[in-house]
Amino acid sequence: MLSGIGCDANATTLEDAVADYLRELGHEVRDFGSDDPLYSKTAIAVAESVAAKEVERGVVMCGTGVSISANKVPGAYCALLTDAYQAERAQLSNDANMVAFGAQVTGVESVKRLVREYLSVSYVENERSAPKLAALYDYETESTRVCIPSRCRSRRNSHASTSCGW
Repeated sequence: MLSGIGCDANATTLEDAVADYLRELGHEVRDFGSDDPLYSKTAIAVAESVAAKEVERGVVMCGTGVSISANKVPGAYCALLTDAYQAERAQLSNDANMVAFGAQVTGVESVKRLVREYLSVSYVENERSAPKLAALYDYETESTRVCIPSRCRSRRNSHASTSCGW
């Protein structure tokens, strides 16, 4: 699995540890860096890559958790994780394609465990979660009036179809 990862200056140590851990687990890592002092820019870059399906999942970090910035990108669904149950349910109930962590509030070993838990499960459409997620995706599509590649049903690589709103 190819995972995108990024952080701000408050989380560089955590990012390095998580990137190394992902590689230990056999994942490829695309590092979006930590050079920009505006954490939202890095989170948005990772989120755009996830939404465009350039990477399969994303992990973003700052001092307290940068999920709000990532969630501004249509097609990015980022959960701020603090415990194992959230890590599991972010995927199983909410089909989150990104997770966020706060380096000043969650320790390195805890983050590693949460990343492992999150990546160990995959969303499977079911009768409890599917209608909830469908409502979210419908709202997102209607409110943004843009095609979200990760949710586009037209399979429009050339986007010649008008069904996706482009």
